[in-house]
Amino acid sequence: MITKEHIADWFKGLQDDICKQLEAVDGLGKFQEENWIRAEGGGGRSRVLQNGNVLEKGGVMFSAVHGDLPEAIQRSFKLDQKTTFFATGVSIVIHPNHPLVPIIHMNVRYFETPEADLKWFGGGIDLTPHYVNEEEAKFFHQQLKNTCNQFNEHYYEQFKRWADDYFFIKHRNETRGVGGIFFDRLGESEHFTISDRWEFVKAVGETFTKAYIPLIDQNRNKEFSPEQKNWQYLRRSRYVEFNLCYDAGTKFGLETNGRIESILMSMPPQANWAYNYQPEKDSVEYKTLNLLRKDINWV
Repeated sequence: MITKEHIADWFKGLQDDICKQLEAVDGLGKFQEENWIRAEGGGGRSRVLQNGNVLEKGGVMFSAVHGDLPEAIQRSFKLDQKTTFFATGVSIVIHPNHPLVPIIHMNVRYFETPEADLKWFGGGIDLTPHYVNEEEAKFFHQQLKNTCNQFNEHYYEQFKRWADDYFFIKHRNETRGVGGIFFDRLGESEHFTISDRWEFVKAVGETFTKAYIPLIDQNRNKEFSPEQKNWQYLRRSRYVEFNLCYDAGTKFGLETNGRIESILMSMPPQANWAYNYQPEKDSVEYKTLNLLRKDINWV
């Protein structure tokens, strides 16, 4: 039987492994670690790499927190009684310095409320290219589909659609990037045990470097122009807008008195907002905007 302690320990190991692989591919940057304690219970390890060869800012965060479930979250879960909670997971956001290397995000997490006897997993991976390269989007989605198909033939289609809906900037009417997979509240069901869900979540965590490092290597040495760099800053602003307006993890962290530096780790080091910027028709920037939509069948 898996325990919350076992899950938290595995997530710590995942953080170690991903940091090691990202340092190796960057070749210069090193993750700086801060250990922190949450006053209400628990804490975490925040690891941030800055000003590397290709990774301008990257965070790989581990946390395991517990305490009384805040009333706002209790109401959202439709729980009548006061309850405690335990939550642990790894959250990653990588902002490259190269406009042809995409931003990536991953989160894998576990949540339980002992008194209400609720246990579930959540998470996902999504890719946010500054310039959408269709072949790279297909490669990324194929990696995710391969992982999903190891566990259920319907997972990829279901979780890909969920990602399209979740990673959507409503006020811009565009997706944050090319999507990926997203899932939440995966608990025990008629067809799946909690152990089944755990094995799937572990596999998702291990897919991160397989899906991302090849995209770094394919693009890191390509030449780019000042205009492409400016476009990168403009696209980063959309990332900021999504995370501050819609991201559930950001909201949960703020509502549970999480560590603010860790919560806002997802912000890029620089982003630009230009008034009513419109790319030239038929430009690569224009093409990217037309690919930021739901329901594209990449694989």
